[in-house]
Amino acid sequence: MALVTRRLGAEMEAFLAQSASLADWLAAVPAESFAAPSVLPDWDVRTLLGHVVVIQDGLADALRRRSTEVPYRAADYVRLYRPAADAIAAKTLAGTGDREPRELLAALRDTDRVRAAVGGLGDRAAVPGGRGPITALDWVITRTVELVVHSDDFSRSLPHLAPVPLHRAALATTTRMLTQALASRAPGRSVEVRVPPFAAVQAIEGPRHTRGTPPNEVETDPITWFRLATGRLAFADAVAAGLVRASGSRTDLSDQLPLLS
Repeated sequence: MALVTRRLGAEMEAFLAQSASLADWLAAVPAESFAAPSVLPDWDVRTLLGHVVVIQDGLADALRRRSTEVPYRAADYVRLYRPAADAIAAKTLAGTGDREPRELLAALRDTDRVRAAVGGLGDRAAVPGGRGPITALDWVITRTVELVVHSDDFSRSLPHLAPVPLHRAALATTTRMLTQALASRAPGRSVEVRVPPFAAVQAIEGPRHTRGTPPNEVETDPITWFRLATGRLAFADAVAAGLVRASGSRTDLSDQLPLLS
């Protein structure tokens, strides 16, 4: 990836590191566990693995092509997931087919095609993502978000096993992208949302805060944040469980979440 920009190269390395982390974890999963139901409706663990392979294949495929259309911003692109849920599920089922877990795992480990696809690309090059045109940089970032979220889905699907390790750089990318998506979806300065150690944004229309301690604050950890942002966890439930600290009269984010699902 010698010709790739530093930012794009770093984001690709974060994706590949999380992919390797997940593959190593899956290699230790008992064979019978792949037939267990996942936390995603109607999918077993094998199908969830197939979905991750489809994500990785789609990453490489799009990076090898170019789009002449104006690319979506990442925050707008991810809004297109929910209306396309049926199409995404159909593509997953077709890509998974009757492949054995070991075959799917081998495909997940085959990352050479992904590395080769990114060669020579600039951050702003437009590529044809699955839901429409997007820059190469944002395409890699959105794929990393999906990979991190689904790594957590595996952990929640098989809770008797140690969780999938989340690579720090991939987790940071996921946190920053989803906090920026909130700021884009609900612009404003009345609420500060903090997800240490990776991100802090101001959002929500209302009186602007300018100095001292913000009157409306929401703080949580990265895993809770991406579960909230993707509809895996309801905001009120997270507050009740002590996973989110919310102070101030404008800190109920229930109307803004999830950002994607």
